[in-house]
Order: sequence, then structure tokens, then C-alpha cells
Amino acid sequence: MKGIKSYMKLTAIHHVAIIVSNYQVSRTFYVDKLGFSVIRENYRPERNDWKLDLACGDTELEIFGEPNPPKRVNRPEACGLRHLAFRVISVEEAVKELEALGIACEPIRTDDFTGRKMTFFSDPDGLPLELHE
Repeated sequence: MKGIKSYMKLTAIHHVAIIVSNYQVSRTFYVDKLGFSVIRENYRPERNDWKLDLACGDTELEIFGEPNPPKRVNRPEACGLRHLAFRVISVEEAVKELEALGIACEPIRTDDFTGRKMTFFSDPDGLPLELHE
């Protein structure tokens, strides 16, 4: 847009929001098992839900615990968020830690495009989560 100053310079992802079906189970999963730090945790009586803000580097992960949300479409995949990926130093070491916590992971494979190791696991509601070097 020639001659017009643009204020929309997207520089980073601020947060990703996830709706969960069981707030306490998901809180335990993301905080106690995956190790995210709690930034804020609030019950919102006007919505009858919990909102949990977690730190993931410079990005926040928002967990919304809502009563009776619709089930996630699995196969065929629907439009929208496909999965959430986290960068790790070592996929092998991260998988060992997850499996020690009782969290099953898919076999480790190599990304066809980046040549880096990766794998998937799921949160308590079946949301695919990826580990990527």
C-alpha cells in the first residue's frame, strides 16, 4: 500500500488457545507432566470455565476448560488447527521422558523437508502434539 503506513507487522505468535474437556486432567498434563509454567489461572463464573495461561518460551499456551465441549474431529481431518509442535533439543530424550510419565509417542521419524527428527503424541483430549528438533 504505497504511501500508507502499515501498523500490521506480524512478528511472532503471541499465544495458541486450546479448549479441553477436563480442566484438572489437562492442567496436570500440561503443567505437571510437560512442565509448562503457570502465568495466570482464573475461573470465569460468567462463562463457567477455567482459563489457564502457560509459558512456552516467548509464546503463551492458553488452556480453556469448558464444560461439555464438542468432540474434536479426528479422521478425516477438519479445517483448522491440525496439531501443535514444540521444538526440543533432542527428540529421543524427550520421548524417553514422556514415556517415563506414561505418555505414548509415535515412532521417531525424519521430517522429509527439514531432515530433522520428529514425533507425535497426544494430549488428554486427543489433540496431536509434535516434538521437532
